Amino acid sequence: EFALTKIEENDMKDDSGTEPVTEDESDPEDLEVFYPTHQWQTLHPGQAVPAGSHVRLNLQTGEREAKLAGSENGKSDVREEKRKKRLGKMDIDSNSFTSQELKKALAKMKESEKTERMAREEEVRKKFRPIEELKEEFEKLNVKLETDYEIMVKLISKFNSSASTLAEKVAALYDLEYYVHQVDNAKDFLSLGGLQLVINGLNSTEAALKEHAAFVLGAALSSNPKVQIEAIEAGALQKLLVILATEQPLAVKKKALFALSSMLRHFPYAQQQFLKLGGLQVLRNFFREKGMEALYIRVVTLLYDLIMEKMLLEDSPNGDHTQEKIEQYRQVRLVPAVVEQDWCTLVSNLLATPEHDTREKVLKTVSVLMAFCKEHYRGDPRLGTTLGLLRREYEELAAQELREGDEEGYFKELLGSVNTIIQELR
Repeated sequence: EFALTKIEENDMKDDSGTEPVTEDESDPEDLEVFYPTHQWQTLHPGQAVPAGSHVRLNLQTGEREAKLAGSENGKSDVREEKRKKRLGKMDIDSNSFTSQELKKALAKMKESEKTERMAREEEVRKKFRPIEELKEEFEKLNVKLETDYEIMVKLISKFNSSASTLAEKVAALYDLEYYVHQVDNAKDFLSLGGLQLVINGLNSTEAALKEHAAFVLGAALSSNPKVQIEAIEAGALQKLLVILATEQPLAVKKKALFALSSMLRHFPYAQQQFLKLGGLQVLRNFFREKGMEALYIRVVTLLYDLIMEKMLLEDSPNGDHTQEKIEQYRQVRLVPAVVEQDWCTLVSNLLATPEHDTREKVLKTVSVLMAFCKEHYRGDPRLGTTLGLLRREYEELAAQELREGDEEGYFKELLGSVNTIIQELR
């Protein structure tokens, strides 16, 4: 209804009563090729227009006209030049080509592509061998890929064998530590009886065996509640505390402290038993023992983690198991024991150490203990002097960071922690 000219159905039929064949219904091979120039020429029905030509409807004559793409001055269009370059190998004359010539050109292109593809496939065959050939070679070599489970079985057997030397047992423990870091492997390690063997290894008279047994135990306990429960029921907590309370090499105590930390984290029952067995006092004795300075910050970090663990749980929204966990943590009287054994002073004295990393962790722990040790800290002139010295030192370092373009630097953060503690003590 919106056409400019309405064509009647009778007008579309010739005298014989049949509809004429339109351009679109004609066989492309039967079309007469139109050869455009840079001038507009009348385009007759049935003529095929080469790709890229300009076509228009002359409104004055009502006829279609076509010409070559390009500017009025006869220069070729940029796109036409690109097309010529792209099709240069086919040697096509843009002013004169037929459908047969186009077919031949396409055939050449397909043949060229086929040749290139076959060349690439042949190159790949030369670089890589067939999978069947590789399988045959692996079968001849009798190569078998072992699972983690199978490897752990062999390592446990080597560690438990009386025929193995001390070096072989230590090597077996060293390799086991790598595998039991994974939660599923640690559970398999438990089912294979490896956990009990490692706990028994804590009683060894060989320092190297005790060290690596504690290392494997700590790796298996990390974030693995099932192993934590089995370990504490097997007496691992008592054995670790014995190692930490008796005279042992520093390397042995480091690994035992690592295993103890892995057992206590996120396990309130173990924390409760730790306090009952006097574990906090055992850790405090490190500060009286010479040569144990490397363990100071590890102990302080453990205390900070345990206190924050309980505080974060109490502040979190109630979930399905949150209330049950809160009840378990309420039985852990860690903070009262910390205050009673004067950990407030013990921790704050570590601010005098020169290492910034140590100071950072101590400042965090002092901030956590502030709610319970505020009165003690206010009456400690040594702490006030130390905090004043730290503030002046970190003011200079933070200013230097700012001059270097670091607006949120490490020392600015430490300065903020120091100022917060000083403000709370006023």
